[in-house]
Amino acid sequence: MPLAARALCSGLLAASLLVPLAGSAEEAARVKRADFLHERASRDVRAVADWVVHSEDNRVGDGSTLPFAILDKRDARVYVFEPAGRLRGAAPALLGVGRGDSAKPGIGARELSGIAPRDRVTQAGRFVAEIGADTHGEDVLWLDYEGALALHRVITTVPSQRREHRLATPTPVDNRISFGCINVPVKFYEEIVQSSFTGTKGIVYVLPETKSLRAVFASFRARVAARKSLSR
Repeated sequence: MPLAARALCSGLLAASLLVPLAGSAEEAARVKRADFLHERASRDVRAVADWVVHSEDNRVGDGSTLPFAILDKRDARVYVFEPAGRLRGAAPALLGVGRGDSAKPGIGARELSGIAPRDRVTQAGRFVAEIGADTHGEDVLWLDYEGALALHRVITTVPSQRREHRLATPTPVDNRISFGCINVPVKFYEEIVQSSFTGTKGIVYVLPETKSLRAVFASFRARVAARKSLSR
């Protein structure tokens, strides 16, 4: 899809998520939005964050709401929110070198050396995440344990990969280097991610780069369908 058309589609989708189902001025005043403070974010990130807050997609069975995070793969950037939708922090991220939104079946059980670059994908989706240990005993935020997808401190054991340098550059063009996991700056992980998700589960939304938001997030799709049916 041409970039202009993609931007237009994203804009229309973002707008559709924020239109109250019945469309009255009173209901419009009750629309909840995420608070990004003064942080920059793409239209898709803002649309998903507002949808999470307004629909309470991060609410669990006991009535409590969970902290949540959004990964914008196109911009290689992570946003972490308090349960009520106030931003706690944002940072650049390193992603899988392969482009796409779906991981190969059984990828988590394979040796890293046997994973082709095209298969080193950071899969998109909605994940119930929690802090746990990796195979080296380091704490990470597990998104999908079976699929070996985690968010963790930037790995610096291979100097030639220059991962810290990649995080510091101003554009996302060089942020594709991992086997699929999400690398973030150490300070951001320890001060924002750890403190937000320690002692509780949370929700992580990994935005797609080749699929549409509606194709990846079922609740997103249901809300848009409901709005359309009531407007007929």
